[in-house]
Amino acid sequence: MLAAAGAIAATATLPASAASRCFGTVAKGRLEDGVALPAAGTNFSAYSRLGVTAGRTHVHSTVRDIVVDAYVQLAAALPGTVFVYGETGWAGGGRIRPHRSHQNGLSVDFFVPVRDAAGVSVPLPTGVTNKLGYSIEFDAAGRFDDLRIDFAAIAEHLFQLAESARRHAAGLALVIFDPPYLPMLLATPRGEWLREHVNFMKGRAWVRHDEHYHVDFQVTCAPLA
Repeated sequence: MLAAAGAIAATATLPASAASRCFGTVAKGRLEDGVALPAAGTNFSAYSRLGVTAGRTHVHSTVRDIVVDAYVQLAAALPGTVFVYGETGWAGGGRIRPHRSHQNGLSVDFFVPVRDAAGVSVPLPTGVTNKLGYSIEFDAAGRFDDLRIDFAAIAEHLFQLAESARRHAAGLALVIFDPPYLPMLLATPRGEWLREHVNFMKGRAWVRHDEHYHVDFQVTCAPLA
């Protein structure tokens, strides 16, 4: 309860900002009045101080509210589980290399939650030696060194994101995760719900999504002029 209360307090103190406006698509778009995700909370943190400082963690204001609200719910549903989010986009949207999407404030990378050899939830190590986490390679069983992917935590996170999006009159448009891992994800307690309600990308993306799962949110955007 204390963790949830702390996360709720953090949410309540989010700075007031104008509602963002998105244009075009995640692959070709822009953003007005983008807002930065909080750098850290009770049960989550950004992947890199450098990335935050460089402005690579901005999103549409509705997406910010969805993501933070979901972390509040996770603090209650999975106490002791920690989460790390990755890159999102620029405050004004547009191309953010090396990503092929992330252009209109509706895309967020979430690094996989992991547990160590003792079964303790720990942050995925992200630093300059592994390209801020993006060059980590998990094996077919979801293991990297002494860490293993917490598939149940990913499933619960996606559920809470979808529920939070619904409360904010939005949705999840697409989730990209390494296809060989989907059977393990769908075997979790939330598996049947995910199978019915989440649109997973069919086939492989242009890069392997094993160390992170990519979420495109469904928010109405204006055409790109």
